[in-house]
Amino acid sequence: MTRVRALIVDDEPLARARLQRLLRARADVEVVGSAANADEAVEKITELAPDLIFLDVQMPGLGGFDVLRQIGGGGRPFVIFTTAHAQYALRAFEVHALDYLLKPFDEERLNASLDRALPIIGGSEWTERFIVKSAGRIMFLRADEIAWIAAADNYVYLHVNGGSHLVRDSLKAMEKKLDPERFARVHRSAIVNLSSIAELKPLDHGDYEVTLRDGTRLTATRKFSTRLRALHR
Repeated sequence: MTRVRALIVDDEPLARARLQRLLRARADVEVVGSAANADEAVEKITELAPDLIFLDVQMPGLGGFDVLRQIGGGGRPFVIFTTAHAQYALRAFEVHALDYLLKPFDEERLNASLDRALPIIGGSEWTERFIVKSAGRIMFLRADEIAWIAAADNYVYLHVNGGSHLVRDSLKAMEKKLDPERFARVHRSAIVNLSSIAELKPLDHGDYEVTLRDGTRLTATRKFSTRLRALHR
C-alpha cells in the first residue's frame, strides 16, 4: 500500500496532537512532521516535500493562505484546510483545496475527507467535485451528479436534478477536467454524462438525438458523435 505523506500545520499544540492521533489510525497516511506557524510550515514543506498538508487558516503572524503564496504553485502539496472559521471556505477552494474541515471535526468527518482525497492525491487527473454559488450558499457538486453541461459564452451551466448552476468556465476547459470514460462532448455547446443517457436515436448525416433520463433532448452532431456511435452498436 502506498502511504500518503502528510504534514500538520496548526498553531495549537492540542489540535496538532489530536489530528496526529486520528491519522495514526489510518494505514494509508504517514504523518512526516508538524509545524506551529507559517515560517516553520514553509521550511518543513521545503525540507520534507509532503504529499498533503493539513493547514490551519488563522495563525499568529502569517496565515495558511500566506503559506500557499510563499511556496507557490509548482509541485505544491495537496491541501486540506482545518479551521474554526467558516468564512474562508470559498477562498480555500479557489486555491484548489481538497477539503475544508471546520473544527471541531470528528474522526468520521476526517475519514470521509481522506477517502475522497487520497484517490486524487494518488494520481487521478480528473476533477471529481465542482464548486458553485447558489442563493448566497456555497455548494459542492460531484461530477457524477451532473447530467449535462451547456456552454454560455464564458460560462457553463451544470445541469443537475432538473436544476442548473452557472459556473465561470469555458466548455473546452470543462471537457479537459472530466473523465472521458464518463463524459462526452456531443455538440460544440454541450457535454453529456454518458450514464444520464436514456435513449439514442440516429438522425440523418450521422447525427443523433440524445434523450436524457430527465427528458432533456439534445442533438449530437456528426463531428462529436464518435463515442455515441460506439454506444449505439
